[in-house]
Amino acid sequence: MPLPAFLRHPSLVTQIVIGLIAGTLLALASPRAGAAAGLMGTLFVSALKAVAPILVLVLVAAAIANHRRGQQTGIRPVLLLYVVGTFTAALVAVIASFLFPTTLQLVLPEGIELTPPEGIGQVLNTLLMQVFDNPVNALVNANYIGLLAWGLGLGLALRHASDTTRAALSDLSDAITWVVRLVIRLAPLGIFGLVAATLAETGLSALLDYARLLAVLLGCMLFMALVGNPLIVFLRTRRNPYPLVLTCLRESGITAFFTRSSAANIPVNLELCRRMELPEETYAVSIPIGATINMAGAAITITVLAMAAVHTLGIAVDLPTALLLSLVATVGACGASGVPGGSLLLIPLACGLFGIATDLAMQVVAIGFIVGVVQDSAETALNSSTDVLFTAAAAPESPRLPPAPAGTPG
Repeated sequence: MPLPAFLRHPSLVTQIVIGLIAGTLLALASPRAGAAAGLMGTLFVSALKAVAPILVLVLVAAAIANHRRGQQTGIRPVLLLYVVGTFTAALVAVIASFLFPTTLQLVLPEGIELTPPEGIGQVLNTLLMQVFDNPVNALVNANYIGLLAWGLGLGLALRHASDTTRAALSDLSDAITWVVRLVIRLAPLGIFGLVAATLAETGLSALLDYARLLAVLLGCMLFMALVGNPLIVFLRTRRNPYPLVLTCLRESGITAFFTRSSAANIPVNLELCRRMELPEETYAVSIPIGATINMAGAAITITVLAMAAVHTLGIAVDLPTALLLSLVATVGACGASGVPGGSLLLIPLACGLFGIATDLAMQVVAIGFIVGVVQDSAETALNSSTDVLFTAAAAPESPRLPPAPAGTPG
């Protein structure tokens, strides 16, 4: 009996799904072997994180240096979509928290030492300081805001360079892109290792106590991915958004879910934009920016967990306060990448709106780390896939969508 076409010539997405299934089976059959296979996942994520900073710096510099005078970059509408999408996600989370209120058992595990930011001002100050970071330090620490600033500066300066210099920079960008594509081809093995190690080492039994909380978190993220974001894209393009939405979820969301790192997924998103034939001068800047400030998933996490603390303590919430929470979650989420611990450490900031003491808020953060096995994966998948979605939606022409694997809708 001949094999189906999608198995004879499997696409990258099909290979990733096969790796996912194989990793799950290995972890269930032999947890020790699953843990050992985690090395492949660690190497894959490390390779993506290693190549991403230099890729962003060179790609941005090359795109700006070779930008033709009078040509539109299209960055402004992308940034507007980022802000609208993040604020909408926070509103969705507030509404869901009212419709499906959750309560928590606030018991702080031992050994957790966390330092939340003191306010929005500190978050924004951290974000601003990243702009003026030393370029070498920005490369070493994967500070994408700093790399963007240096890439823009170098690109503007090199616009006045000779044609030979700008061509050499473009060739360097192409060479690094080739390396990235080589790393991405290893994604099936990387996903195999990540899934096997996660199921072997953590399992999902610890999440059962927080099933309702996870249901609200994941429900909000699914709603944004399949309803909220498509509606925003439709209002922007006036076209059926779902072929584009499903493509972004399939090509970007899957890898982001398992790598759990927006930074690691930057090369994946840049490669997807290239395959969609989007303007390089747009996606070379919008994708790194999106990995930093387009944080719909983070806004949902901050809002839902803060509202869970509110319901636990029996605090009444009026409409103006709920709207203010959405705004704080939006601003905080945009600066989440500049805070150690990411979005979870911004929960005390949101809890402060309701007069909740920091000690209690930090217990909520601890619960966030427990459910983070699933929450962080879904949050990253939503954030990262939306970077490509909104970049494509803002493009002046319809993007060229990569073909779906055989048997896959969209």
